[in-house]
Amino acid sequence: MLMFEADPAHYQLCSVLGHCCEDTATVHLARHLPSGTLVAVKKFNMDKPKQEASLIQHEIILTRQLQHPNVLPYHAAFVSGPEVVVVSPLMAYGSCKDLLSSHFTDGLPELAIASILRDVLQGLDYVHRKGYIHRAIRASHILVSSCGRACLTGLRYACRIVEHGRWQRSVHSFPRSTACNLNWLSPEVLEQNLHGYNEKSDVYSIGMTACELANGVVPFVDTPTTLMLTEKVRGHAPQLLDHTTYLCDEDGGQQLGLHVHHADSGVGDSVASNMMQLKNMQQRRFSEPFHQFAELCLQRDPALRPSASQLLAHSFFKQCRQRHSDTFPTVPQLLHPVMPICDRRIDSQDDLASILAAEKLSELEIEPDQWDF
Repeated sequence: MLMFEADPAHYQLCSVLGHCCEDTATVHLARHLPSGTLVAVKKFNMDKPKQEASLIQHEIILTRQLQHPNVLPYHAAFVSGPEVVVVSPLMAYGSCKDLLSSHFTDGLPELAIASILRDVLQGLDYVHRKGYIHRAIRASHILVSSCGRACLTGLRYACRIVEHGRWQRSVHSFPRSTACNLNWLSPEVLEQNLHGYNEKSDVYSIGMTACELANGVVPFVDTPTTLMLTEKVRGHAPQLLDHTTYLCDEDGGQQLGLHVHHADSGVGDSVASNMMQLKNMQQRRFSEPFHQFAELCLQRDPALRPSASQLLAHSFFKQCRQRHSDTFPTVPQLLHPVMPICDRRIDSQDDLASILAAEKLSELEIEPDQWDF
């Protein structure tokens, strides 16, 4: 078993992969010099508000306590000058948010979503059995390895559901930092009423994430916050958009009140690209079990939602049981033509030198993508 030392001299930074945690941290591609293994090194700037520092400390401590194939581990964590450095495995495909924004703007293939969500639910079930509610499940907190295995991260927002050795029926603590997670949080978490909430709130977030992965857009992305909260409390939730749920009239006008936004709806978006996206939604078809899965997760009443372990037995995941057969496509094949960052791309010192040279070029007004762990 490899040992990753808490020594900054043992890690050679190669390039910046992006920023995360609301720009409080920078993620680097690095090489562990004693073993030659590529890793991800996350550097937290501790010259931040005290609340952020507390969240960082909570995430590191909790992550080091957990050990599951579908929960991102931390190999090492140490202080280097004004920064806290965390070493984790390199997840070569990045986050699902990266995949959506860069390659799959209309959403991921259903088979890929099924494999990814199955892995996430296995990790989430483990987190729940350890007595924690995640409270921040979303595409940016799901990372995909070079072999297609999905890992859950973002535990800085997690809270305990076990107090003094007793399992609580509900909790009432509100996340200290919720602005970036509001779109995925369940109605009962947002209501902050006397009933509180439990681990079923994470199941609602799974449903929101399923819609995000399928539609290629954040649920309620352009909806004012107050209206979004009102809609959730009323029991309104997003849907998987395909030809059965999204209809247009002859002039391309929207019906059924479903609002669609491009995953990268900036000034540069063209009418043609938006019309192409709408056409793709009209032509595609998600399976009935997938629709049922999303609807089940997004039930307004948490008592009607299944647990994470129960969801793993849902018929939506039957298609994953063939994933080890020769004819069933793997997640990397489903994500083609996306190329993962892997050891094969840095086999020599010449390759490493090229990456370091590219890092120098990156200083010329080229901004990295946002990686939100």
